Amino acid sequence: MTERVKGSCLMKNIPFSVAMCVYGGDQPAFFQTAVNSILDQQLPPDEVVLVVDGPVPAELDAIISQYESMPVFHVIRLKENRGHGDARRMSLAHCKNDLIALMDADDIALPDRFAKQAAYFAQHPEVTVLGGQILEFINHTENVAGKRTVPQDDEEIKVYMKKRCPFNQMTVMFRKDAVEAAGGYIDWYCEEDYYLWLRLALAGAVFANLPDVLVQVRVGEDMYRRRGGRRYFASEAKLQKYMLKEKIISLPLYVSNVTKRFIVQVLLPNRLRGWVFRRFARE
Repeated sequence: MTERVKGSCLMKNIPFSVAMCVYGGDQPAFFQTAVNSILDQQLPPDEVVLVVDGPVPAELDAIISQYESMPVFHVIRLKENRGHGDARRMSLAHCKNDLIALMDADDIALPDRFAKQAAYFAQHPEVTVLGGQILEFINHTENVAGKRTVPQDDEEIKVYMKKRCPFNQMTVMFRKDAVEAAGGYIDWYCEEDYYLWLRLALAGAVFANLPDVLVQVRVGEDMYRRRGGRRYFASEAKLQKYMLKEKIISLPLYVSNVTKRFIVQVLLPNRLRGWVFRRFARE
């Protein structure tokens, strides 16, 4: 029996759910590719909880309806768009398994993503949150724009999080009970995930990231635009203040973090901001 088959036998004993959200602005083709990457996994999930956040165009709705007829899917339709934070909270609340993988509506999970994560959780029951690396691409997967690498072990992750978010959220698998005990996803403009990891760290959670690329992520000018502007900066500065208050960071590091974010997010034009991200925050 090969190591892969042994791993598969072990992993089948670990049920897990996938939590996913989609809204009217998502591209139908991208969404379909993302969902198919879940269904084509070496180790498919027991269930996919999909929250449809408000009305969606007919083309997107037709695709959702196709999946809705599958037993593995649990589709929740909201009458009005309530925003990513609310939709994410609802998707987690309806997951029946304690182990939950997050998935975005326009990214592509590599075929062995869930198999690797489930095997790791089986071998490391002390871990609360497990992520991995991502490749970012523009238009098609062969056009790689960069790789976002995050540290792997708990100690390194908790040092790294003093300056930057330590997880690629679209790769994360975590334990529902621990996330709910920490308060779950709480509204914080564009920072709900970072805020959650910080609260989990304060609660004593154990973190890990796999060295493997788990998800291919679509990027472009819009992504860099979303990571700039005064509203985005104000949200990040507020989070840095929270970190200072909770003694996660020192005053000098707080000043350094806020200053760097002000320069990149407020002073730099969008095109130059994109260059900075690719040059200094990616491989």
